[in-house]
This record gives sequence, structure tokens and C-alpha cells, in this order.
Amino acid sequence: MDLNNYIRTIPDFPKPGIQFKDITPLLKDPDAFHEAIEGIVQYCSSVTVDAIVGIDARGFLIAAPLAYHLSKPLIPVRKEGKLPFQTNKVTYELEYGNDTIEIHQDAVGKGQNVLVVDDLLATGGTMAATARLIEESGGKVSAMVVLVELTDLHGRDILKDYCLHSLMRV
Repeated sequence: MDLNNYIRTIPDFPKPGIQFKDITPLLKDPDAFHEAIEGIVQYCSSVTVDAIVGIDARGFLIAAPLAYHLSKPLIPVRKEGKLPFQTNKVTYELEYGNDTIEIHQDAVGKGQNVLVVDDLLATGGTMAATARLIEESGGKVSAMVVLVELTDLHGRDILKDYCLHSLMRV
């Protein structure tokens, strides 16, 4: 099954010039979604994982079934103001502005090997900011995984110090 067939491009969203990659066709097809999760699970068999971080919001859609399948804790990284407990936060640039993400201060244990999961890698800013949050919390990023990597934006370049796996590259 070619999972690329389940990713559609929405031009000029969320602003002119952005070619948004929409994963909802993949999510609504049970066979495609199953194959995507199984592909990531297979990759994870070669990685030490103590916990899984899912990035707000579409990353949750991939991280949750992965955490369930691997029987690992699921840790949310959310946009500023969405987590109810004490948080650490970082502000970073993304391809169409700035954003701030947070993690609970007690979410990651010292020395814990964390797998970072998101739906898409664009410029790498969100993944790099998430790695910083994990490391400032005392954890270690064991690997990063995304469904789709936008190779034109070279996000992999700023993540060169991390083991990064993408299921699809467009």
C-alpha cells in the first residue's frame, strides 16, 4: 500500500504560500492507518523507548496508538496554556510564525529514553523545541518519528543530532 496516496495537499493553508499536508484521508482509512502505525511500531523495535511524547495536536493521533501498542507511557507536549499542572516551556520559530509549547515538569524522568512523535516534519522547529523540553527535564531523546517529512524544507538538518525516522518523504 502506498501511504503517500492518503496524504492530500491543501494550497494556501493556513496562509498563502503554505502547501499544507493533510493526513485526515489516512486517518479515515482503517487499513492505511493500521499500516502506518505498524510501520512505526516496526521501526521502534530497534529503538530504546521508555516513554512516548506526542506533539500537539496531530502528533497525538499517532503517539496514542503507538503508546498503547508498545505499552509505554504517553506524554503530551501542548501549546502554551493547555496543560493544567506546572510546566516548562519553550518558544520557537516555525515556517509561518512563532509558537510556544509546554510539558509538565514531572512528565519525563531523569535519564528516561523518550521517543518523540509528530505527524509531519517541516522546518524542524517544533521537533527541536520538543527535544529541548525533554532534555531540560532530564530525559534523553532516543529517536524521533513522523508520518510525513517535507524534504524541501530541510527540517532534518536542524535535527541532525537525533535519530529521525519518517514513514513517508515528500
